[in-house]
This record gives sequence, C-alpha cells and structure tokens, in this order.
Amino acid sequence: MHSLRQLLALICCLSMPVLFAADRIAPSAIVLAEVYRQGIDVTQYLVSEKYDGVRGIWDGKTLRHRSGNLISAPAWFVASLPPTPLDGELWLARGKFSELAKIIRRAQPIDDEWRQVRYMIFELPNATGTFSERAQRIKIMVNELKVPWLQAVDQFPVANTAALMKLFKHYVKGGAEGLMLHRSDSPYVTGRSDVLLKLKPLPDAEARVIAYVPGKGKFVGLVGALEVEMSDGKRFRIGSGLSDADRANPPPIGSLVTYRYQELTARGIPRFPRFWRVREEF
Repeated sequence: MHSLRQLLALICCLSMPVLFAADRIAPSAIVLAEVYRQGIDVTQYLVSEKYDGVRGIWDGKTLRHRSGNLISAPAWFVASLPPTPLDGELWLARGKFSELAKIIRRAQPIDDEWRQVRYMIFELPNATGTFSERAQRIKIMVNELKVPWLQAVDQFPVANTAALMKLFKHYVKGGAEGLMLHRSDSPYVTGRSDVLLKLKPLPDAEARVIAYVPGKGKFVGLVGALEVEMSDGKRFRIGSGLSDADRANPPPIGSLVTYRYQELTARGIPRFPRFWRVREEF
C-alpha cells in the first residue's frame, strides 16, 4: 500500500505539464561538414559562402535548431515557408552573429528585429537527386515563393584549387567567415561527411570553461586566461583573444566557448588557441 507521502508525490508528478514534448523536438539527422584539406578535387564540388549564422531546420511545420529546440520565430516568419523540409542558416549580415544570437535567443520574438533576418537555404533534407539538382530545385522554389526573408544560397563551381584559394581570400577579405564546398554528385546524406567541407582561415572548435586563471601584470584583478576542457576530457588554457571586457566579465563557468587555433599537438591539444566567442547553446 502506498503511503500518503508517496500518493501525494505521484499526484504531483501526474499533474505537472510535460514541457519536453511541447518545447523540444528530437534532433534531426543532418549533414555536418568536415574540414577542407589539400589534395581534394575541387572541380567535383559546388562552392558557396560560409554564413556566420544560426542553423535552422524546417520540417514543414516547425523551425528548430539542430539540437531539436524550437526557434521562437514570429508566426509571420514561418507562415510563408513551404511544406517542404528545408535546411539553412538564419543570418543577418557578415560580422553580425552576436546581434543575431540576441534576436534568436528571445523567448518572445520582436518583429522589427526578425524583419532583418534572412533564412539562407542550402539543402533539402531527404530529397532525391544529386546535390546539384537539389540546389537547382531550391533556387526555383525560392523564386516561385517570393518570400523576402527566404533566400537560396548561391552555389557555383570552381576551375581548380588555385581559383578556389583566390576566391577564398576575396571572401575573407570582404568579411565572410569562409567557404563551403558541397560535392555536386552526392545524394542527400546525414552525419559528418566529406560531401560537405568547410574552408576557413583558421580551424575552430568548442570547449567548456571550467576555471579562471588570475591575471598578472596589467591584468591583475582580471581574468588572465580561461581554463577549458574539450569533449574528450583534455584541458588547456585560452589567454589570447580575450578583450578587457571579457577579462572583467568572463564567460560563465560551465559555458561553451569557441576558439581558433593553428594546429593540434601530438597529444591533440590546440596550438596557440585564441578565444573567439561564447558558443550559443540553443
């Protein structure tokens, strides 16, 4: 027989709202990029700008992050999206990621802010055909819908590696984060795959802040470095790239930060890590 306390606990649990089902959708299997490396036949790929935005997956009814969390977009923003599943990047402009993150993070979206956001489409989840064919279907669909905030990512071929590198320097000089390469003959695939490659000035990764290292010299009284932990348990410190504001109000313990580095040591530790920004966990 249940005790009175057990019965009360059971009633309490049964009466609680199930927030998980309403606020979160299971993450979708989507394509994730590998890092570009020398020796790849770039003529087999279509190239596009790497947009510094927030990944948005539309399943035909709801817009969500790759984590599965719902994106709090205004009703009018999603009302004109097609029933076709879409994969793309919510984007403001080059160098505007922080402003975009603030917009996306609000539980109650602000219309004037969202009218600046563009949904840059680069894939049709689970669609048939080669990527080249899917890219063409995206372009046709966007042109027919005529939704101002829905845009097709421009995909184009390059003649050779030299042409790719020249283009890369031009985009980066203009403020772009880098380039993406998508194998033109690939069917739709999910997971991390070399059918999709990212080319950036320096590789980047994420690590969890676990402690602060006190500053010395001109940084006395401030944070000198962040002690961080990688997903595999390896620990190291990030001191470069922190602004005075970051040192006075550092990323919270437990937060995920993105850093850039030159290469990995034999032990798998980043060489010359440089703080880039707090990694938004939506």
